[in-house]
Amino acid sequence: MSESATSAPSALEVASYLRRHPRFLSQFPDLALSLNVPRDEGSATSLASYQLEVLRDKNRELNRRLQELFAHAQENERLAVRTHQLTLGLMRADSAADTLRRMTASLSEDFAGDRVSIVLRQPVAGLEHAEWLSIRGADDAGWEDFADLLASAEPTCGRVQSDRLAFLFQAHAATLQSVAILPLVDRGLLAVGSCDGNRFFPGMGTLFLRMMAEALGVALARFDVATD
Repeated sequence: MSESATSAPSALEVASYLRRHPRFLSQFPDLALSLNVPRDEGSATSLASYQLEVLRDKNRELNRRLQELFAHAQENERLAVRTHQLTLGLMRADSAADTLRRMTASLSEDFAGDRVSIVLRQPVAGLEHAEWLSIRGADDAGWEDFADLLASAEPTCGRVQSDRLAFLFQAHAATLQSVAILPLVDRGLLAVGSCDGNRFFPGMGTLFLRMMAEALGVALARFDVATD
């Protein structure tokens, strides 16, 4: 008998055979248990133990993702309830001043901002001394920096330039690192600022912010506070 006929198959041939027959080891469980599989740490373990540990790792990762999804679902449910409550509160407000007070209180509580500011083009009776409200006339050059935002009517989040922060928050601008800005079409801007640069970031969900801004706009329309 020739040497080629009696020689053992090479490692590559064995690997190729196992790839073509993935259920081979199920027919020989004792062989599966006796195989050693190297780990990243350098040690070895049986194939069955290795597969069990891989399954455990996958299970832990799935559990982690489920916990994250559950936490996000809880947070979204909380925000949905608060947004609904805010909308009802805005509808019950009996003046523009009361409407804006309710809005700032809700944003401070629900979005954990360090500073809430509203910038309007016209004054609001009853809020002459509100520190969170500033009035900038329609001819103020600062509005030009927010022209695209006002035109889009979509909230935006992230870091903004210092001159824009100053327009929104005035003396408090220096302490703020990130901001969520809600355009109030034909009226002005509402901003929530944070000392944490990662609190508000581009790409974060703005659905509830947009709903709040729209609810505020409708509520204010009852008191004819829209600017020219």
